[in-house]
Amino acid sequence: MTLRLEGKVAAITGASSGFGAASARRFVAEGCKVVLGDIQQEAGAALAEELGDAAVFINCNVTKEDDIAAMVDLAVSHFGKLDIMFNNAGIVGAVGPIDTTPANEWIATLDILLNGVFYGMKHAARVMKPQMSGSIISMSSTAGIMGGLGPHAYCAAKHAVVGMTKNVGAELCRFGIRVNAIAPAGMATAMVANVSTGDHTAIEKTKQVLAEASPLINRAGTAEDVANAALWLGSDESGYTTGLTLTTDAGFTTGATAGPPAFDEYQPMFREAGKKGL
Repeated sequence: MTLRLEGKVAAITGASSGFGAASARRFVAEGCKVVLGDIQQEAGAALAEELGDAAVFINCNVTKEDDIAAMVDLAVSHFGKLDIMFNNAGIVGAVGPIDTTPANEWIATLDILLNGVFYGMKHAARVMKPQMSGSIISMSSTAGIMGGLGPHAYCAAKHAVVGMTKNVGAELCRFGIRVNAIAPAGMATAMVANVSTGDHTAIEKTKQVLAEASPLINRAGTAEDVANAALWLGSDESGYTTGLTLTTDAGFTTGATAGPPAFDEYQPMFREAGKKGL
C-alpha cells in the first residue's frame, strides 16, 4: 500500500515538542523526509535521532528570517526539494489586560506567532514556485476565529494567520501551491498543561480536564489530532483545498458544548402571541 506522504519532503518549525513533534513522527510514518527546526536543541536532536535517516535537525529561531531561510535551504540541499512547509512554532506570549500589556512583550509575541509564519510562507514560496507545487500549512487557533479565547497578542496573531492563509493562498494557487491553516482548541499538550496547571509535564492530568469539558463526550483533543490534520493538508488527498482554516475543536466554534443544546427536547411549535402547536 502506498504511504500517504511517500517521496515528499517537509520542514516543520517548533518541531521538538507538541504538535510539531507529533506531526514529524506522523509524517515520517507515512513516508516523508523531514527537516526539524526549533530552538530546543537537545529535544530536537533527540527526535532526529529517533526518526533516523528520514530526519535532520537545525537550530531555528522563527523570529530570525535567516534561520527560516536556512531551514528551507537545508530541505533542498539535504533531501532535494520541499513539498510541505508547516509553520507550527508558537508560544502563549503576552498575557493580561490590554491596559497593562507591556509593549515589548506584545511585539515579541507577534514576532514569533505572526512574523515567523510570514518568513515561513515567504521562503517556502521561494522554492515551491519554480517546482509549481507545494503545501504550506500554518498554525492558527480557535482564538483566531473567535474572541475571548486567548490573550490579546495571541488572538491578534492567530486571526492574522487566518487572513494571511486566505491571501497567500489566493496568490500562490496559480503556481500549484496550496496554503491552509489549522485551528486547534485547547489540546492536551505541554503548553496548555503549563497554562492550566502550572506544570508543563502534567499532560495526562490536562487530558482528563479537557475530556470532561469536551463537546465530544470523554474525548480530549491531542497533539496527534493536529498531526492528522496536518497530514491530510500536506498530502495529495487535500489537493483541491486551499485557503482553508481547518478546526480541530470538537465543534466548539460551531456551537457544540459539553452540555445539551437549547431546545433538545420536543415541545409543540412556538407561534405568535404565546401560542403553541399547529
